[in-house]
Amino acid sequence: MPVANDHPQVTVRPGLSITASGIGQVVRGGRRTLDKVSLVVAPGELVAIIGASGAGKTTLLDALSGVRPPAEGEVRRDGAAGAPVGYVPQDDIIHQQLPLARTLRYAARLRLPAAEVDRQVAEVLDVLGLAARADTRVASLSGGERKRASIAVELLARPGALFLDEPTSGLDPAAAADLLALLRRIADGGVPVVLTTHNPADVGRCDTVVVLAPGGRLVFAGPPADAPAHFKTEDLIGVYAVLADASAWPGAGENERSFPSPVSENERLSSPPARRGQTLLLARRNVDILRSNRLTLAILAGSPLMILAMFLMLFEAGSFDETSPDPGTTVMILFWIAFGVFFFGLTYGLLQICTELPILRREVFAGLRLGPYLAAKVVLLLPLLAVADLVLLAVLRLLDRLPALGAAGFAEVYLTALLASACALALGLLCSASVSDVAQASLLLPMLCFPQVLFVGAILPVPVMAPVGRAISYAMSNRWAFEALGHSTNVPELWRNGGSPLGPPLLAAYGDSFDRPEWHNWLILAGMTVLFLVATVLVLRRRRRG
Repeated sequence: MPVANDHPQVTVRPGLSITASGIGQVVRGGRRTLDKVSLVVAPGELVAIIGASGAGKTTLLDALSGVRPPAEGEVRRDGAAGAPVGYVPQDDIIHQQLPLARTLRYAARLRLPAAEVDRQVAEVLDVLGLAARADTRVASLSGGERKRASIAVELLARPGALFLDEPTSGLDPAAAADLLALLRRIADGGVPVVLTTHNPADVGRCDTVVVLAPGGRLVFAGPPADAPAHFKTEDLIGVYAVLADASAWPGAGENERSFPSPVSENERLSSPPARRGQTLLLARRNVDILRSNRLTLAILAGSPLMILAMFLMLFEAGSFDETSPDPGTTVMILFWIAFGVFFFGLTYGLLQICTELPILRREVFAGLRLGPYLAAKVVLLLPLLAVADLVLLAVLRLLDRLPALGAAGFAEVYLTALLASACALALGLLCSASVSDVAQASLLLPMLCFPQVLFVGAILPVPVMAPVGRAISYAMSNRWAFEALGHSTNVPELWRNGGSPLGPPLLAAYGDSFDRPEWHNWLILAGMTVLFLVATVLVLRRRRRG
C-alpha cells in the first residue's frame, strides 16, 4: 500500500503480481543456470536477489521481467492487462551526448502518445529529483544521477513492475542509499521492484531477499532479517561464505515460495506494441546526437579531407591525358578512389551500433523494431557519404586527377562511388552489430581493409591471381567498384591508344576486367549492400536479448 511521505510520487499503473512456476534455464554446453525456481513477487514488494557470482541472479531477473523467457516452466503476470514492464540493466540505457530532458523525450516518444510526452517527462524528472538537471548533458551527470536517469526512462511508460540489474554497482554508499530509498518509494506506490545486488546494505532495505546457490538453485526466499538464522550465520555477509561451501547448501527447493494456480486473466510477459514513425524519430535523434558530438563530426568531416590531401600529394595532374597517359598512375588513382569511398562508408558505420547495444536491447524490449532502427542509421549516414563522395570526385576532376567525362560520365563515376560507400556502410553496420565494444570494432578495421587492398585486382590483376585469391576477389566490394570506374573512364581505350609502351601489356594483364558494363557492377554492389543489411538485422535479432 502507498505510504505517505514528502516526496512526489510518479503516476503508475496498478502493480502486477509476478509468478514464477518451476522456471529453469540452460545455456550452451548443457550447463544449468536456473533450476526449477518458483516464487511470487507481490505488488508493492521490494525484492533483492543475491548469490555468489555465476549463481544465476541476472538470469532469474531476465526470466521474471520477460527479457529472456525461461527454457522451462513459465512466468505469468496478474494485474492490469497490457501493462509494460520496466527493466534497467547494469549499463546505462540512455544516450550521454544530449541534455537529459531531450534524451528522455526521445525515449518517451518511442513509448507514449505524443500528447503525454512532455507531461510524463516533467513528472519523472520531478519524482527522481532530476528536474534541476534537465538541461545538463547526461555525460556530465554523476554516477548516481545517471542511474536515476536510466530508471527515469523506464518510469516514462508507467510500468506495472520494475526490474534492475546491480543498480548500486559503482555507486558510493550515500548514492546507493539514496537510490534504494527511491526504489522504496516506487514500490510504496504499488509497483513490485526486483533487483540484483552484491551489497548487503541494499538487502537490508528490501522486503524480501531471494538467495540463489550456484547452478541457479533457490535456497531461501523471505525477510532479510531471517536469512542469517536460516544459513546459521551472524549476518548477511556470512551468507556468501556459506554459499561458497557446496556442502552447506540447503536442498534444492527447500525454501521455494508457494504460488497460486493461474487464473484466466494471467498473461505471459510480452513486449508492448511498437509505435509508428520510428525511423523518422530515430533519425532525428541520431542527427541531434551527431550535432552534439564535435569529435565525431570532426572525424566524419576530416576523413574525406585526409584522403583528398593524400591524392593530391601522391598523384600528378594529367595522368588521364589522352595524348600521354600514365597507365600505372591511372590504375592507382581509380583503385584509391574505390578504396577511399569504401573507407568512408566503413568508418562511418563501424561504431554506430556497438556503442549503444544496451540502449538498443532495452528499446527493442519496449517495442522498437529492428528494421526502423537500422533504416534510421542509413538515413543519417548515407547523405553524409553522398556529400563526401561528391566533394572527393569534384575536387579530383577540378584538379585534373580524373579525365574529362562530361555530365553523364561523371554521374556514372559518382553513382559507382556512392554504391561502393553504401555497401561499405552496410558492412560497417554488420560488423558493429557483431562486436561488443569500440575496442573490438577498432581491431576489425585493418582486418576489413587489407583484403580490400590485396584482392581487388589493382595491385595484382584478377586474371593473374592464384585460384584462391581469384575466388576471394569475388567477395570484395572494392573489386566491382574498381572495375566499374575503369569502364566509366574508358581505361582500355586510353591504354591501348595512348602511346605509352606500358599500356598494351598492362591491358593484357587485366584481360576483360573493365569490359563489363557499369550496371553489372552496380547490381553486384547493390546486392551486397542488401545482403549486409539483412545480415545486420539477423545478428541484432540474435543479440537483442544479450
